[in-house]
Amino acid sequence: MNKKLLMFIIAAVFSIAAVHGSYAKTFVTIGTGGVTGVYFPAGGAICRMINKKSQIYDIKATVEPTGGSVHNVNAVLAGDIDLGIVQSDIQYQAVKGLDQWKDRGPQTKLRAVFSLHPEVVTIVASDKSKIRKLADMKGKRINIGNPGSGQYVNSEDIFSAAGLKISDIKVEKTKAVDAPALLHDGRIDAFFYTVGHPNSNIREAVSGRMKVRFVPVDAEQADYLIKKFPYYVKTFINVKDYPAASGGRKNVSAVGVKATLVTSSDVSDKVVYAATKEIFDNLEEFRSLHPALANLTQKDMLQGMTAPVHSGAMKYYKETGLDRYISSDLR
Repeated sequence: MNKKLLMFIIAAVFSIAAVHGSYAKTFVTIGTGGVTGVYFPAGGAICRMINKKSQIYDIKATVEPTGGSVHNVNAVLAGDIDLGIVQSDIQYQAVKGLDQWKDRGPQTKLRAVFSLHPEVVTIVASDKSKIRKLADMKGKRINIGNPGSGQYVNSEDIFSAAGLKISDIKVEKTKAVDAPALLHDGRIDAFFYTVGHPNSNIREAVSGRMKVRFVPVDAEQADYLIKKFPYYVKTFINVKDYPAASGGRKNVSAVGVKATLVTSSDVSDKVVYAATKEIFDNLEEFRSLHPALANLTQKDMLQGMTAPVHSGAMKYYKETGLDRYISSDLR
């Protein structure tokens, strides 16, 4: 075979590969959370919707379980993942250079894409622990979640609302997915889990051999938190989702944050535009994929963001007129 013919064949193969999307495809990773939470299926749903149009966008998306919100912010900014699902409070802290980012300062490359479902700071306690209110946690063994998770940060806020310090608690730092087993083995008295409801991990906790209950955050404590930390909202746990829980049939008062999709300013407009367009254009389908997503509206999905909105997402919002719901300081 002569050299000119060989070069022609190589060029033809590369051209065909590019046409069929197997050569020039952009690979995108979405960081989520534990596989039993809402983040993982929500991230999977975003991936599936992008991948349906893989030939159009020339993008292949994959979902990755991670350690949670703080991990996802850092991974996005480091370029280890392209998009990440993050609690709104963690987004706020990163943008402002607070808490985990106090020494590093404001994370100026962090960008918001849209918000998802509300997440409830859920506290599950064994009946025998005698924990009926937040103040009862003093001196008890409480799992606050692994460092890097949203509930780890939320637990400290909740303690402050009850007039407690972290030193008042016997703290465990295990992943929330492992907490129900620890509770039923008698190794902890209660655990925190910031999550959308209903949740299979919480169902496991309330349906085991030991009687358990939800610990409420009362109105005064909620007001304190919202005044001090503006990303919190009042919400509740619907006990109909957990009929095996102790404590009666009255919904449990709580506080929550929002799950948000974030990215970096370094990620291309093409990728972020595709993710935004596919979810908003197919919102009814997206809502059907998990009960926690069922009540999403386009307007709600543009609330709860504190980082500037990524230019790729903003392109879609301007095309559809949804930009009117976005605060001017985030554009």
